[in-house]
Amino acid sequence: MEQEKLIKEMEQKIGYQFKNQKLLLQALTHSSFINENNMKKGEDNERLEFLGDAVLEIITSEFLYHKYPTKPEGELTKMRSSMVCEPTLALCAREMDLGKYLLLGKGENATGGRQRESITSDALEAIIGALYLDGGFAIAKEFVNAYVLNDLENKKLFYDSKTILQEIVQREFEELLNYQLVGEEGPDHNKIFTVNARIGERVVGEGTGRTKKSAEQNAAYEGILTLQKEDIFYEK
Repeated sequence: MEQEKLIKEMEQKIGYQFKNQKLLLQALTHSSFINENNMKKGEDNERLEFLGDAVLEIITSEFLYHKYPTKPEGELTKMRSSMVCEPTLALCAREMDLGKYLLLGKGENATGGRQRESITSDALEAIIGALYLDGGFAIAKEFVNAYVLNDLENKKLFYDSKTILQEIVQREFEELLNYQLVGEEGPDHNKIFTVNARIGERVVGEGTGRTKKSAEQNAAYEGILTLQKEDIFYEK
């Protein structure tokens, strides 16, 4: 995708027109693209990701502070960590198809970089950083509310999926919940793991991920959705 078209489509997607479009382009530029094109190191999105991470933490902290006025600091910290962790941000990035717009090196692109959670979650934070620099805190907050703090009930099922599935199984079943690694693909530096979530011997969910932990989380989430179809729900 041409860079000018890429910027225009991304601006339309997020509903904001940058005064300095170079910031948005930088937010979408992975270090592998910089390396392959002999560009300056600082032109990738890593510095913007650093800034966006801090902005996201403030916005999420403020949100939780007001939404849960009686929860103690420890619980709020745990909730914030879950909401802004790599798998959850990667889920947010998938929902907006962010991987499609990234500038990646040919090697990174060929090995699945557009779906790699570490790359897409960092890019999402870089966009937050770019929005903060270009439009200020209010603009960054609008984006976070629209793409990170939206549909929180479903996101909670995702980022707390292993805990929630464990609680459902303990309440509703006599068998134990267990996870089984059923597949590994790719070289050591680019493995994809496949894991089944099982209640006893019954498979209720299957998930893939770049780490076993990520695959288990995705499998647990699919397991929760399976049980919901059977009218077995998580009791809040």
